[in-house]
Amino acid sequence: MRWLRSFAIAFSMYSKIPMPRVSWSDEGMKYALCFFPLIGLVIGGVYLLFGRAAEALDLAETARVCIGVLIPLAVTGGIHMDGYLDTADARCSYGDREKKLEILKDPHTGAFAVIRCGMYLLGFAAAFSLIPGDRLGVTAGIFTLSRALSGWAVVTFPKAKKDGLAASFSRTAAERAVQGTMIVYAAGALCLTAAAGGVFCACACGAAAAAVFAAYRRMALKEFGGMTGDLAGYFLQRAELWQLAAAAAVFAAGI
Repeated sequence: MRWLRSFAIAFSMYSKIPMPRVSWSDEGMKYALCFFPLIGLVIGGVYLLFGRAAEALDLAETARVCIGVLIPLAVTGGIHMDGYLDTADARCSYGDREKKLEILKDPHTGAFAVIRCGMYLLGFAAAFSLIPGDRLGVTAGIFTLSRALSGWAVVTFPKAKKDGLAASFSRTAAERAVQGTMIVYAAGALCLTAAAGGVFCACACGAAAAAVFAAYRRMALKEFGGMTGDLAGYFLQRAELWQLAAAAAVFAAGI
């Protein structure tokens, strides 16, 4: 029952998939992060179903790409994109640490967030357009790996604030269990990417995710004094975009 409660909390928080209502007790949240990467598998499954439907319906390429961009946002409800945009606003302010943390808490949307949103969606669309329909299985690995690395960061990175979503999950999480689980997810994600796109694709996606992860840690500590929930969303969106771009480059090169 405890594991089911943790599963429901993870999916309720990080997706729009209907879940039974459960109490968000410390015991329930203890292992919630262990189920976080499963949402990436769900997104990959939706992409596979969509790919088959698009082929059966002979869907126009423009429609295929636009729907492909919307799928992750529809499954997650945009929670990670919200963090990405808040962080973009904060970083583009070029203010000091306190100013940036203040902007993260501001509910208003700044001009830089709007600009970065458009840039992100266009970049995602460009990369997705280069993913063949029969290789959409790579998305399962890409979206799972980004969440495995994000979950690892939540329990290992210093926190910029004592309150907030990231701090709450980190404080109540079973750290060793989460770390071990994230390693298993990461290895499984790379295997999924290799099975769907080939070894070169898995290596390219893994390298892209590792580079974004290293930059994320450096940026979080230097500019914010640690991570926050918004920064976690910022990392996850970037990790997915750059992995997708890496896979697109491999496929475009015919490797």
